[in-house]
Amino acid sequence: MIDEIAFRHESDRALEALKQALIRAEEDGGFEAEEKNGVLNVLFEDDSAKFVFTPNTPVRQVWISAQSTSFKLEWNETAKAFTLPKTGEDLRTLTERLLREHLNNPSISLS
Repeated sequence: MIDEIAFRHESDRALEALKQALIRAEEDGGFEAEEKNGVLNVLFEDDSAKFVFTPNTPVRQVWISAQSTSFKLEWNETAKAFTLPKTGEDLRTLTERLLREHLNNPSISLS
C-alpha cells in the first residue's frame, strides 16, 4: 500500500487528469463534470443519474459511485495508475466505459 502523501499526490493527479478529459468530452457527451471539495461529479443533462468520484485516503482507494454500484480502484504500482482489480481497467478506461454504457453512446472518448 502506498503511503498517505503519495496517495494524495497520485489521486489528485489522476482525478485532475480525468476531470480535464471529461471537460473535453462534455460538449458532445450529454454530461457535465464539476469538482467540489475534492469530489468530482459527472451530472447528466437528462438528470438520469450522477457519477461521483471520491478519493478515500484511509484505504488508499479512489471510489466511483455509478450505475448503482461502487467501484473501488486501487493503486497499481506497475501501471502507475488507479485500477479496478476485478477487470484491470484504469480510472479513465473504466469511466469511459461507464459513460458509454449509461448514455448508450459508443463514440464517447476520454482520450
